[in-house]
Amino acid sequence: MAPRTTRPVGTPTRGTTNPNRLRRMDRWIAAVHGPALRRSPEPPLAVDLGYGAAPWTAVELLARLRTADPRTRLYGIEIEPARVEAAKPYEHEGLAFVHGGFEVPVPGRVALIRAANVLRQYDEEQVAAVWARLRGRLAPGGLLVEGTCDEIGRRHVWVALDADGPRTVTFATRLGSLERPSDLAERLPKALIHRNVPGEPVHAFLRDFDRAWAAAAPYASLGARQRWIRSVRDLAADWPLADGPRRWRQGEVTVRWEALAPRG
Repeated sequence: MAPRTTRPVGTPTRGTTNPNRLRRMDRWIAAVHGPALRRSPEPPLAVDLGYGAAPWTAVELLARLRTADPRTRLYGIEIEPARVEAAKPYEHEGLAFVHGGFEVPVPGRVALIRAANVLRQYDEEQVAAVWARLRGRLAPGGLLVEGTCDEIGRRHVWVALDADGPRTVTFATRLGSLERPSDLAERLPKALIHRNVPGEPVHAFLRDFDRAWAAAAPYASLGARQRWIRSVRDLAADWPLADGPRRWRQGEVTVRWEALAPRG
């Protein structure tokens, strides 16, 4: 069991949640991190940190992870005791809810920590320390996924980190709702959202993405998906992408962290 403090580490979120809100992140995790889960000699343990006022996201995450590895177990962690009590009726084999925060009070090391819409209320200067604390709870080969989405999960941006630090940034969207790629800027995670200004890499990336999207306008007659794929192919000439057409078709693109990391 992780060391316990006198009180959970962190502050309560607003608790806003909806069924299927985090589906894009869940599916990406299952697809990209699934092989690591299956390689685990022990049943992999996952955490949904700060699941909110209702347990839907934890229930759904476990179901999707089990498509990758049926052995997966999951803890939903909430800093508000009343939210934990409200979630208890949804517990079943492999799913439990506990009171806690960034200390992640669960037994052993964790294969996956998903923290969605948790750090938006924190200062940018606090993010690195939170990331470091959560990374310290990862098992070898474990993954921390931290990001933000809109209220119904149409637009989502997240950072994936391993024990050594951030590795990638993923932009994901319902393509039919997208006017231009820079619409995703409002969902940048806390580490990046205040860096969407001229001179910062993430601003340059979104600028180039908008230009590629505009250049791919003729593909719109084939559908938003084909326009997205064409735009991302053009982006790949100048930006280090970490995925390929299989993920692009899902309305995603993943970029190496070092290309978007804040300056200074």
